[in-house]
Amino acid sequence: MVAIEDIRTRARELLEGGKVRAVLGFRRSSAGLLAEPTFVTELNDVASLVWDATCVHNLALYLVNEKKRQKAERNPDTRPLAVIAKGCDSRAINVLLQENHIARDEVVVLGVSCEGGGVIDVRKLADVLRGKEATAAAYEGLGSVKVTTASGEATLAASDVLADRCLECATAYPSVSDVLFGEKVDERGFSSRFAATKAVAAMTEEERSAFWDGHFERCIRCYACRAVCPMCYCDECVVDSTSFIVGPTTTAEEKANRIRWIQRSTTPADNAMYHMVRAMHLAGRCVDCAECERVCPVNIPLRLLNTSLESEALEMFEYTPGTDPAQPSLISSFRDGDPNDFVR
Repeated sequence: MVAIEDIRTRARELLEGGKVRAVLGFRRSSAGLLAEPTFVTELNDVASLVWDATCVHNLALYLVNEKKRQKAERNPDTRPLAVIAKGCDSRAINVLLQENHIARDEVVVLGVSCEGGGVIDVRKLADVLRGKEATAAAYEGLGSVKVTTASGEATLAASDVLADRCLECATAYPSVSDVLFGEKVDERGFSSRFAATKAVAAMTEEERSAFWDGHFERCIRCYACRAVCPMCYCDECVVDSTSFIVGPTTTAEEKANRIRWIQRSTTPADNAMYHMVRAMHLAGRCVDCAECERVCPVNIPLRLLNTSLESEALEMFEYTPGTDPAQPSLISSFRDGDPNDFVR
């Protein structure tokens, strides 16, 4: 069982020794059940760090944001940033290392194993509690979650309230870390990997088309999925208008005819194109943190879209993203035995 005091002790040691500029972790939020990300820079704030089933966010995103912030500073603090990372967070960090977006000496990974649990899905929890508002949630032994409400405590089956990504997770601990809190647990007795993806794949072509058309037509193109994804770190996205310099001699026609790969309008066709382009750019890179699906305001099952490509990468090329930062990326890997039936 992970003891939060062990994490706090290590965080305190790193800050006291000046080995890191900050510890990125979680603290209780005043805005609801889920814990919120926090940068701890002062020793007095170490006690605010928490670790439980409400620590949902993928903190690798903040490494990307910190990289951008440091580039804008004249004299940035170059000491590494310590990050409390669960399994999916560490896989995202590994992909960032793999793509040389960050260097290994820029981050200290305080790995935390989810062991017999994971993180809760607030939508599932709301359904189970039937209107009662949860104020706390924590692992309670193997395969269960203790939830606190105004009327008392209840122990719920993990399979009823954990996020789908946790139920299907095959490696619920960091594959690479500087220190690991908790035990490495591989088999947890939940769903098999890609169970949800296989259910969609079993549909007929017409059923799948209708399934995704129905979801994509609800998309309002808020780009929350792109904003929350650690892998979407490009300074300029292909779905945005291509930047060009506007000068005194730039005509209205030139401005109107600037390149737009996808229109900003929320037509079903443009929505589908946006999500397909993004999914293709995440192929071999998505670590199934499912943050895109969690933040979607219209509940599009984006995880199904992304993991369908990861399923194919595993089946065809035996490739799983984020397991080894020294491993070549999927698109830069080649083996003589790789299938090539798609070549015409």
